[in-house]
Amino acid sequence: MKAFNYNGQRNVSGERIRQARTRQRCTQSDLAARVQVSGVIIERDCISRIENGLRMVQDFELRAIAGALGVTTDWLVGETEEEEK
Repeated sequence: MKAFNYNGQRNVSGERIRQARTRQRCTQSDLAARVQVSGVIIERDCISRIENGLRMVQDFELRAIAGALGVTTDWLVGETEEEEK
């Protein structure tokens, strides 16, 4: 699969994932653990690469991350200003 860049990033959600995570005082390891509880296996280094725009995010991963952070997927991708679910 060819990886595409959008404005030099491999995803549009990384910055908002970081914002929601840090607002909750949640570490990358804590977020990875929360996501894994939902059945999606993702490691701390993957969270780091996503937040830095170096890794693409699969749709099922985005849904699990949104659930773990208590935000909507629309907010994570910048579609809405509303953060809460």
